[in-house]
Amino acid sequence: MNIFRLKTIDSTNSYLKDLAQKLIFEEGTVVVTNNQTNGRGQQGSYWESQMGKNITCSIVLYPSFLPIQQYFLISEAVSLGVKETLDAYIDGVTVKWSNDIYYLERKIAGILIENELIGDKFNFSVVGIGLNINQDCFFSDAPNPVSLKQITGKNYDIETIFKELIKNILHRYKQLKEGDTENLIRMYHEALYRKIGFHRYKDNERIFNARINRISDDGFLHLVTDWQEERSYSFRNVRFI
Repeated sequence: MNIFRLKTIDSTNSYLKDLAQKLIFEEGTVVVTNNQTNGRGQQGSYWESQMGKNITCSIVLYPSFLPIQQYFLISEAVSLGVKETLDAYIDGVTVKWSNDIYYLERKIAGILIENELIGDKFNFSVVGIGLNINQDCFFSDAPNPVSLKQITGKNYDIETIFKELIKNILHRYKQLKEGDTENLIRMYHEALYRKIGFHRYKDNERIFNARINRISDDGFLHLVTDWQEERSYSFRNVRFI
């Protein structure tokens, strides 16, 4: 595994994506930085990370074996790898659809996956991870961030957790690559935030109560309302209340 360590960069995803368009790397190559000045989250959001306090990295994958209609399986594999890394330190970690990692009701990690296609096939995927480790305070307008240190009161060796994180992600990706998607999907569903019972959601029309039925391979969230209507949503069209 190749690791590029950068002191400061605007975005590990942008940096690695630009390089991957020009060069072919060993699969699993990682870019990691102590100081990400313009980290990106989903839908163009900003990812706050204090210098030297957290893990901010990106990994390049070549999922050419996967039909593009099943792209969300990459997210499932990565999310499980991040969750399992945190499970070694704390209880109460879940995956909030589509790929935020939560401790109880607070966000401890985020994942941004950017896929590059050639025709109807994957060229490469760049997987960005921001994992809050030792940050004491957050100053952005993000509603609910939390760090491992805030949860436990302890400082952690970031390098140790970083190596565990990459190992766990690549292990789950290997599971996907070997075709063990049934177990991967089952484990992802078991890890979901608010997976049990009815909870409040808001779409473009109204607020309603529903339970999670499943997540399809294309990333759609399939819900069943409390009046037994089945509904499916892409990420931008519904949110948790």
